[in-house]
Parts: sequence; structure tokens; C-alpha cells
Amino acid sequence: MLIQLTYASRISAAFTNTDLAKILAASQRNNARVGVTGALCLANGIFLQQLEGDRAEVNRLYHHILADTRHREPAVLDFAEIPSRRFTTWAMGSLAPLDTNRHIFLKYSRSASFDPYGMSATTLQAFFSELLANGEWIV
Repeated sequence: MLIQLTYASRISAAFTNTDLAKILAASQRNNARVGVTGALCLANGIFLQQLEGDRAEVNRLYHHILADTRHREPAVLDFAEIPSRRFTTWAMGSLAPLDTNRHIFLKYSRSASFDPYGMSATTLQAFFSELLANGEWIV
């Protein structure tokens, strides 16, 4: 079964300036091996990630993330069976810095600061669709 899991977490005090590059490199390397695809956003100290793949592999990966001390206050925001992948060419894509995509973040946020914890599943899906179509990515 193909599923999509969207979660948010806040960066912890253990997070350093080089951690995002390390996370992306490890994700791209490891996810490709197990057939997981997805995208990662980091804005206002919050990770927002959408993962796609086999249910067991995505579940295993999410539990690995839960054990990572660079994350705090993790929350599953959406979980669904999907008919096809959205991020077919990315083991893990990363959104360009917030300033580059501010208009998209603002379009889907309840306030001036980005907070995905308050977004509905429908809003999250629209947000990622807009990012794919019009966002600037670092792949």
C-alpha cells in the first residue's frame, strides 16, 4: 500500500547550522534505497515534511525521526493512502529559504508567521501542491 505522511516538528536546541545539509544528504541516500520519496521544509524553526512510500517503510522512517534529538514536539498532521506519488523524482527535496517562497507560506498561513501545526489536511495538500508548482526548491 502506498501512503503519504505529513508531520511537523520544532527544531531543538541540539540543531546546528550544518544539520539541515546532513539531514538532506542522509535522507536522499537512505530513502532512495527503500523507495521513500518526499519533501522537507524548514521555516521559523519548524520542520514540515511530507513522506511517500510503502506504509512499513514510511512508518519505520517516521519512528527514526521521532528518536532524533534535533526534533521536538513532533505531530502527524496528515496520513492517507494515496494512488500515486507526488515527489516521483526526489528521495528528498528541500524547499529554498523562507524568504524566497514567502508568498506561498503566507497564502496558506493563518498569520504572518508560518505554523503548519494549525493547518488542516486539505490546506496542507494545497500548500504542497502550490510549492511543487510555484516554489523554489533545493534538490
